[in-house]
Amino acid sequence: MPGLLDLLRKMKRKDKRELRVLLLGLDNAGKTTILKKLAHEEAQNISPTEGFNIKSVASGGINLNVWDIGGQRKLRPYWKNYFQNTDVLIYVVDSADHGRFEETSTQLSDLLDEDGLQGVPLLVYANKQDLLGAASPAEISDAKNLDLQRIRDRAWQIQSCSAVTGEGLSKGMEWVMKNMKK
Repeated sequence: MPGLLDLLRKMKRKDKRELRVLLLGLDNAGKTTILKKLAHEEAQNISPTEGFNIKSVASGGINLNVWDIGGQRKLRPYWKNYFQNTDVLIYVVDSADHGRFEETSTQLSDLLDEDGLQGVPLLVYANKQDLLGAASPAEISDAKNLDLQRIRDRAWQIQSCSAVTGEGLSKGMEWVMKNMKK
């Protein structure tokens, strides 16, 4: 199956490349749990991120420097300090928290309007799919929620996942590898 494997082989032959990945979303969306799963670390007893976490994650011969920034309301104004040189934006949505879909939609819309993130590929992880009542990726992406279909200035993908079980995370990272900013 050509495609991702060919891309990864070609990149392996070149110098090891580094990408800067910005991991954002509202508080309690599961960002840090996702980061720990991607880094193959234990993901238990995680407390809200006050500030940021940085981890290097190797994927297909590429070193991903993942910046997990706290999502509390008081920290969001500082997100713009991390936009420079971002290759991929990963936005995490708590699929089970229907009451915050409007807030997360507003935050994502504001991010996509930022000059420092223009054209940066976007992966939306529809997290917590393992919980009863979680909205599907189709429900989250529709016009009354995130309205992802309106995005025309960048590559984007929504991926269902569960940070707790790890399901869907690798599919999302495969998309990242295919669509990273040139």
